[in-house]
Amino acid sequence: MAHHQILIVGGGAAGITAAAQLKRARPGLDVAILEPSSEHYYQPGWTLVGGGVFTLEETRRAEGDVIPSGVHWIRAGAAAFDPEREVVTSTDGEAIHYDVLIVAAGLRLCWEKIEGLSEALGKGGVCSNYSKHYTAYTWEAIQAFKGGSDGASGNAVFTCAPMPIKCPGAPQKIAYLADDVFKKKRLQAQVIYATATPGIFGVPTYAAPLREVVKRHGIDARYNHVLTAVRPQSREAVFQVKDGDKSHEAVIPYGLLHVTPPMAAPEVVASSPLAAASGFVEVDKFSLQHLRFANVFSLGDVSGIPNSKTAAAVRGQAPVLVANLLAFLDGQPLEAAYDGYSCCPLITGYGKAIMAEFNYEQQPVPSFPLDPTQERWSMWFVKRKILPALYWNRMLTGAQHERRFIPGVKR
Repeated sequence: MAHHQILIVGGGAAGITAAAQLKRARPGLDVAILEPSSEHYYQPGWTLVGGGVFTLEETRRAEGDVIPSGVHWIRAGAAAFDPEREVVTSTDGEAIHYDVLIVAAGLRLCWEKIEGLSEALGKGGVCSNYSKHYTAYTWEAIQAFKGGSDGASGNAVFTCAPMPIKCPGAPQKIAYLADDVFKKKRLQAQVIYATATPGIFGVPTYAAPLREVVKRHGIDARYNHVLTAVRPQSREAVFQVKDGDKSHEAVIPYGLLHVTPPMAAPEVVASSPLAAASGFVEVDKFSLQHLRFANVFSLGDVSGIPNSKTAAAVRGQAPVLVANLLAFLDGQPLEAAYDGYSCCPLITGYGKAIMAEFNYEQQPVPSFPLDPTQERWSMWFVKRKILPALYWNRMLTGAQHERRFIPGVKR
């Protein structure tokens, strides 16, 4: 049986960042990453691919180029977890024993949960920024949109699935960019933002200015709308709408439809002993250590903690996880604590963004000495230029540490 001191399942933002920081902290550690993909994508850039600012290629690197030096890359996925035996079985059938396990397997996009969506995607104006296969088509669909006086041609509908999803702000960001394009072309268009959430954003401090953004754009925001089906032949989107204790079906015709799919933990995680009832990895929200298996940790989208699932959250989690994992190896108390930090650069139009940073208590924790609720060109510049460079050159190399401790938290 193969053995590694530390086995990381997942070679996305979370897994690579954790591996890089571990090797920087203790170069002699035996670290392996279990990851089948040959490509690594900067997914926060996909909104800008859909908005015609980036190309998809600009968000791509070879996976081998981001695996940290000295880390063993096992080019397979996880097929089963056996935390009692401290073994992960790979999709190649290999049993891999570990001393410590880090689960960073990301999320699964559940296209199949929306009737007719899988068949409709990528043509007929149906697009999504949540997949490398369709994000470039979003820009094509926006450019091809002609508008019109009737719903079948004039409605541009943007949906948001029930939480949890990756980057909860992304579904509305592309709506603002599309509206800018339509206005510049002087198209007769009605932009509809149909979201499963009860409001525009879950953090009240940032929801207030976003309601003003919606008003300025003239967007028709419809809340408690869950997309259940797509009818490409008649160009209709079907929603289940909650109204108090009751619900009803609503059908919205579209000329363009941007879909945010429902998301869930990968099935191999959800069906494993590591999962909570939600299907996500059951870890302490402060220490990121598993609640039942002390030598298991988790970070990123697959972790079952009540935070916003973004790449910036990984930046806050990784140094905490690394500090606690090393303390565990040394037989010391786990004293580092993650405060729930996340960041969503809320693009509100071309050249404008609100840098929404917040913690578990939904309190703003801005990194800049500026009012974080204001739309700024500077925050657009950070989103477009600074953050991608930080991701590739600092975060994935383990150079960017942001250890977040919470005073008074007792272990």
